[in-house]
Amino acid sequence: MKNKKLFMFILPVVALCGLLLLNALKSDPPVKHKTDVPNAGLTLPKGFNAVVLADNLGGTRHIAVTSKGYIYIKLNKLKDGKGILELHDDGDKASVVSSFGDFPGTGIYVKGTSLYASSDDEVFRYKLDVKDQVSNQDKPDKLVTGLIKRGDHEAKAILVDINDNLYVNIGAFSNSCQVKNRERGSMGQPGCPVLDSAGGIWQFKSTKLNQHYSDGIRYATGLRNVVGMDWNYQANQLFVTQNGRDQLNYIFPNLYTVKQSSLLPAECM
Repeated sequence: MKNKKLFMFILPVVALCGLLLLNALKSDPPVKHKTDVPNAGLTLPKGFNAVVLADNLGGTRHIAVTSKGYIYIKLNKLKDGKGILELHDDGDKASVVSSFGDFPGTGIYVKGTSLYASSDDEVFRYKLDVKDQVSNQDKPDKLVTGLIKRGDHEAKAILVDINDNLYVNIGAFSNSCQVKNRERGSMGQPGCPVLDSAGGIWQFKSTKLNQHYSDGIRYATGLRNVVGMDWNYQANQLFVTQNGRDQLNYIFPNLYTVKQSSLLPAECM
């Protein structure tokens, strides 16, 4: 009661606010923010640790980091009309320096003096200056256009190899090549017709402008939807991780439990 009288005496005009604050004080203590807990609330293997470098950035997808401490983040949805955030690593925290790119999407990659970024159907190239900052934010080069975008697995992961080849994921526009996509009990189609135009990695040139989907070479097939990919410079080979099929329990509830559906199949590399 003392607290209540004190608030009403000092702040009679905002008595409602005082009551709200009093109720808050009587409630359970607030949940700790992820910056206040060890390893940002993550469970990590022994020898690893984590800190929150930046948060509340939006729908972050892929990240590219330069040797001079600049971090480029691709947003899957535009934030304030922009799809790429430029941050600088200040030590314990990273601050947003600028934002640019009027397209959403997933892929972003740094190689040499270029920053590459993708929407769901195009790939762009930006120039990095001596400080590793983008010098042509409003005028990127368009490398590829017209990539398949059919409502399922549209994200385009990208990278550039040692020979300036550009690799782009073309995800399968299907869950698992079912006759009726994602419908309960629908079986898969023999041969998976989706694979004639998607479900793999396509190769383009990172030095050539205005390429189209038809200009690409199918480099790898049988990959449902590659999200993680990188080039192994020691082995000179492409390494990827792919997302396995969804909804085993929903489509075949008599064969798979909810737990099995959450674990199977593994996300293989």
